[in-house]
Amino acid sequence: MEHRYGTPLIKRPVACTIQTHYIADMVTYLTKEPTVSRARADSDVPLFIGIAQGLERDVLDGTLSEGSQAPSTNDISAFHEVNPATALRALNHLVDSGVLYKKRGIGMFVTDGARTTLLNERRVRFGSAFVEPLLAEATAIGLSRDAVIEEIRKAIGDE
Repeated sequence: MEHRYGTPLIKRPVACTIQTHYIADMVTYLTKEPTVSRARADSDVPLFIGIAQGLERDVLDGTLSEGSQAPSTNDISAFHEVNPATALRALNHLVDSGVLYKKRGIGMFVTDGARTTLLNERRVRFGSAFVEPLLAEATAIGLSRDAVIEEIRKAIGDE
């Protein structure tokens, strides 16, 4: 059986100090289909940010549950075909933002409350990231307020 990063589970070393439920969480996480594609070097977003965003999406959709162990630096670097330093930078970015925390000698784990924190951050950014550009484009092409609302209603199937 192979996990989401392509290496066989039976070859994955497991530290004896990891509690059984962490091992079960990792097996569940690693054997699921990836929810995001590999980070792309041709994107405008730095690779480590793309990787971190993918892990954030995994926290948001429950693939990585609070308290569960995050994939290792080596697993991430192999999956995304990047240098391990890039994978470590992505993980450290998530540690700095409070999504992950480190257990020395064991790995990185999802912080309790990480999902709620990420949801709140995304809700705060929603207006500036999506609504303001939408309204700017609508104004630029001469759409009225009612026309914008009608387009939104069509998009969500609420006619």
